[in-house]
Amino acid sequence: MANIRTVGVIGAGQMGSGIAHVCALAGYDVLVHDVAPERIAESLKLINRNLSRQVARGIVSESDMDGALSRIRPAESLAIIGATDLAIEAATENEEVKKQIFRALQPHLSDSTLLASNTSSISITRLASATDRPERFIGLHFMNPVPLMKLVEIIRGIATDAGTYEVAVAFAKSLGKTTANAEDFPAFIVNRVLVPMINEAIYTLYEGVGTVDAIDTAMKLGANHPMGPLELGDFIGLDTVLSIMNVLHDGLADSKYRPCPLLVKYVEAGWLGRKAGRGFYDYRGERPVPTR
Repeated sequence: MANIRTVGVIGAGQMGSGIAHVCALAGYDVLVHDVAPERIAESLKLINRNLSRQVARGIVSESDMDGALSRIRPAESLAIIGATDLAIEAATENEEVKKQIFRALQPHLSDSTLLASNTSSISITRLASATDRPERFIGLHFMNPVPLMKLVEIIRGIATDAGTYEVAVAFAKSLGKTTANAEDFPAFIVNRVLVPMINEAIYTLYEGVGTVDAIDTAMKLGANHPMGPLELGDFIGLDTVLSIMNVLHDGLADSKYRPCPLLVKYVEAGWLGRKAGRGFYDYRGERPVPTR
């Protein structure tokens, strides 16, 4: 199987930007596409800022930063992504949106292009079934924030062949990442364990066991977590937390994965966490303030 030289990233949000960042820093030529062209420009600015921080901290050199930025280019149309060696989808955590992207991309793909999804919970087998190459389809679940987090979960669908898997592992390692193999079950490993913990913390708040501040302080100081579970939920995005809980609940049919009604209420209110300015904390002032 041919070596990967060019990477296409579909989705210019926080995850897509992070993936483009680490790929370019590792020497790959990167194309970034988004349905909203203004998001591509915002993504390039974010990558520039994050690389500048790494330079200031002595993690990368100025020449490394300049080289990485020179290797990232916007892709105005999805068709341009089809010429890359590896196309990574990093769109919103919605199965139908992801399938639509792969269906739209399919006519433009070269015969050798590998496909990957950065989904954090959705079946790789089902996503691969929307393409003409399920044997060349794999899950590459990067952790957020991508430039800092060392893990990539590698998830094979039922039809993913051995060659695709080997190339995916080698690619992730070339980015300086450590890989963990996960079977194609709802939410894989990290989110199967992590997101129900966040949901349980929300139940703890919902039932009045503790306040936002008490719950997060207890878990930071009592369990040595770097971030409290409610703060972490805000960081991930409460809409994403709800989506993953729904995938777990629907896929495993176990009541222990029922999303907390308070989580549903916050998402319905548009209080999605940091990205919306409000979640379990209000981020609109000088410092975050609990909303309950």
